[in-house]
Amino acid sequence: MALVTKIKEYREQAGYKQSELAELVGARRETIVHLENGRYNPSLKLAMDIAKVFHVTVEDLFEFVDEEK
Repeated sequence: MALVTKIKEYREQAGYKQSELAELVGARRETIVHLENGRYNPSLKLAMDIAKVFHVTVEDLFEFVDEEK
């Protein structure tokens, strides 16, 4: 299964830079970059913190999808 994220769309819509979002949630900018590129699975706390910033649910931001073989 692959993790699909909508963090970049929500971040851009809110007008945040990656570094600004990182500061808001207590993470490094590089973590946000990896999350947006689907190369990092966040902790539950980080996922909830990001969702709180955008006033959405974790399910609005993240989705696991089956990878086709």
